[in-house]
Amino acid sequence: MKIKKLAAVLFASVMMFSMAACSAVSVDGEGGGSKDQKESSDNGGGSEDGGTGSGSIGLSVSTLNNPFFVTLSEGAKDAAKESDAELIVVDAGDDAAKQTSDIEDLISRNISVLIVNPVDSDAVAPAVKDAVEKGIKVVSVDRVVNGVDVDCAIASDNVAGAEAATEYLAELIGENAKTAELQGVSGASATIDRGEGFHNVADEKLDVVSSQTANFNRSEGMTVMENMLQANPDIQGVFAHNDEMALGAVEAIGNKDILVVGFDATDDALAAVAEGRMAATVAQKPDLMGATAVETALKLMAGESVEKEIPVEVELVTE
Repeated sequence: MKIKKLAAVLFASVMMFSMAACSAVSVDGEGGGSKDQKESSDNGGGSEDGGTGSGSIGLSVSTLNNPFFVTLSEGAKDAAKESDAELIVVDAGDDAAKQTSDIEDLISRNISVLIVNPVDSDAVAPAVKDAVEKGIKVVSVDRVVNGVDVDCAIASDNVAGAEAATEYLAELIGENAKTAELQGVSGASATIDRGEGFHNVADEKLDVVSSQTANFNRSEGMTVMENMLQANPDIQGVFAHNDEMALGAVEAIGNKDILVVGFDATDDALAAVAEGRMAATVAQKPDLMGATAVETALKLMAGESVEKEIPVEVELVTE
């Protein structure tokens, strides 16, 4: 009996030890994560004062089918890599509904800071409000979020840039010359601001015979310009809200003596200006905007104060 009793005690002890060991592994597996998961969540985590979230940064870009925003995204990625921060980039494809879904997904991934480049400055507002309500810091870049008090807005002075471009166009083609305007995506703050800058000058110095949207897209710019020329064959100048539309207009114009100015100073546009196919473009610094947005996000996570608005300089580029 004593031998059986001793064996039972030993067996029970072994079972208790085994269960404790299994319990320790289970807790580590559920809460500790893999080495890669730990490194991913630790990157860019900020200080204890930095608020809620996993320490990751979400970047919602309006579209990566545009060289300007590709450059902006690359600037953000380079800055994140340099700071060893985790950056999640999502592409809305110029679809406001998709951008809303993208932002809600980033919120569910427990990001600490949302950097948003809106497709539509009004349509994106509800999703951004959701982020703010959940304690996520928000930085808008290139375009504003209407009706939401974000932590920081980083953008070029689009009104001043459009005014400078239109002044230059008026000098070249003369006052009261017939002029067309290729507008960007309806509702985007860049469209609103660049349109305002254009009309501040054009309504006094030029004869604006047509203003139509081509959604910041090169192929649409070509199609819209073709239609404009059919209706108004004596157009002498064109102001496009971005270089992609300007380059599309250049294709539609062909050998006609019509001057085109754009906005963004993309590589293709700079080449077109140098070759005399475009009259001018407005140089922004999308890589600097992207990098500044990430640097600002890291400051917010560290609990540091940042400026509510950070302007990025623009300049007119001519031949």
